[in-house]
This record gives sequence, structure tokens and C-alpha cells, in this order.
Amino acid sequence: MESTTIAIAISGISFLLTIIWGDPFIRLLKQLGIGKIIRIDDLPSSHRAKMHTPTMGGFMFLLPTTLLTLILNAVTIFGSRIFGLSVLVPLACMWGFAIIGAIDDWEGIRGPRRGIGMSSKVKLVLQIVIALIIAYLLREVLHVPEIIWPTTGGYLEIGWPYIFIAAFIIIAMANAVNLTDGIDGLAGIISLAAFGVYGIVAMTQGQVYLARFCFCLVGALAGYLWFNVKPAQLIMGDTGSQALGATLAVVALMTGQWIWLPLIAIIPTAETLSVVIQVLYFKATKGKRVFKKTPIHHHFEMIGWEENQVVMRFWLIQLIGSMIGLSMTFIGK
Repeated sequence: MESTTIAIAISGISFLLTIIWGDPFIRLLKQLGIGKIIRIDDLPSSHRAKMHTPTMGGFMFLLPTTLLTLILNAVTIFGSRIFGLSVLVPLACMWGFAIIGAIDDWEGIRGPRRGIGMSSKVKLVLQIVIALIIAYLLREVLHVPEIIWPTTGGYLEIGWPYIFIAAFIIIAMANAVNLTDGIDGLAGIISLAAFGVYGIVAMTQGQVYLARFCFCLVGALAGYLWFNVKPAQLIMGDTGSQALGATLAVVALMTGQWIWLPLIAIIPTAETLSVVIQVLYFKATKGKRVFKKTPIHHHFEMIGWEENQVVMRFWLIQLIGSMIGLSMTFIGK
């Protein structure tokens, strides 16, 4: 009961911090002229209004999360208890991918690749380097449970291939959430639900510090959504979406319950699969398409769903997926 109360309190404080500095941050982005350039040629006409909306909004929830997490763990971080130290790994991952995303956003606004962003090859190389470092730290420094087997609840050791599996999961989820961030409010509310689930999982495992980190993010994302619901006052950009996806993967890996990540993050998974299916089918049929446009949220916009309908219906699917995924983590206990 005490842990639940603390988690709710942490989320509330994080929410308030984000709300308080939200307006000044948006004004700063506008003064600096950091507005999104959107390729709208084949998108619904409603997306034209999003042109030049302040981007790099991920900093709105990254900074309060980092500040509050470090304050809550300051004593332990400078001590020697491993669970306190463990929050540094998801924080490092979050900022590593945030920096990649920020460079991508900046390149798309002011750089030589204006309107396009960072080269996909350069981005992938940077993602691989950071993901491999984080995966190594998870296995060799934190010694996290490599996988909790669903049927028994027991630990299963994978060995050195775990590093490559973990790195793949981190990169895949970073790009999955990035694909999800295409309409106002979607990536934020999906991520909020997923981090809430893994916060509960971490709490039941006794990973108090990891749970606190998750609930810091839940509160900060709620604060961000205050400004991101349609019509959005800012968007998270790659700065936020890549950071959220990679960090969600790390949290899942730290709990050992990453096998349920595709279900707990069912919408990013579906968004990614829609793109893969579209590309493969397009190549196999020499130009035919399964969906009108991918990622799949754009398909539903193209067939007439309003943006808010897409967000709400996707969130309902995400909620069901998260609840089923949460229940699966208790199998064998």
C-alpha cells in the first residue's frame, strides 16, 4: 500500500513539474523557431495545420523525469546499492537516444537535410552503438534476469547472445514508438500506459527504484499530453519518441518480462508490422499496397476516421493489450 501511495505521489509531482514549465518551454521553442517541417503531399489535409508546430517537445518530459529520478535516488546512487545505481542505465539510454533524436530533429529544421533529417544509415549506426553499450551494461554490470519464462516464472539464462537480442529490442522499440508518433496525443498516451504497466511489474519484483523511474515518466507524459492533445501546442519529435521507445525496451529488459513487450506495447508493434507488411507486399506485387498509407494510423485517417477517433480507439486497444500483458507477467507466480 505504501509503495502504491509513493508511486501515485511521484506521478503527481512529475505531472505538476511538467505542467509548470510547459508554457515557458513552448514559448522558448517558438522564439528559437524550432518548428516541425512536415511532408504533407500524401497525408490528410488536416495535417497541413501542423506545419511549423514547435518540435523537440520530448525535452518537456525528459527533463522533469531526469530531475525527479535523480533526486529520489540521490542517496542510493552515491552509495553502493545496485537497484539505486540501476536507474542510471535507463536514464543513460533515454538521453542517448534523445540526443540522436534531437540531432535528427535539428537536421530536419535547420540543417542541410532540411525537411528530411539525419541520414537513416548514420542514425542506425548511432542507435546500434548505444544499444550495444546498454545491453552490455544490463548483462555484465546489472546482471538483470535475462528472461523470465512465461510458463514457470523461472529465470532462463541466454548467455552472450542476450547482448545482441537486447540491443535489437532496444532499437526496434525506439523506431516503433517513432512510427507511432504521427498524430496528436498518440505516442504519448500509448507510452504512458506501457510505462505504467512496467512500473507495476517492477514494483511487484521489489525493484523500487526502477518503479519510481517508470512512474516519474508516467506523470511527465501526462503533463506533456496536456499540451499535445489536438490541436497540439508542440510535438515530441524524434527527441521524445526515440527516447521513449528505447527506454521502454530497457525497462522491459530489466524486469526480465520483455517477452510480453509486443503485447504491452501493442500499438507500436502494430504500427511497425503495418510498415513491414506494406513494404514487402509492395515489392512482391511490384507496386500494389495492402494499406492506403502506413504507419497504420494514417490508413484509418485516409478512410475517414477523425484524428481523435484514431487516438481514442488505438488507446483502447493499447489499454486492453497492456492489461492482458500485465496479467501474463504473473503466470507462474
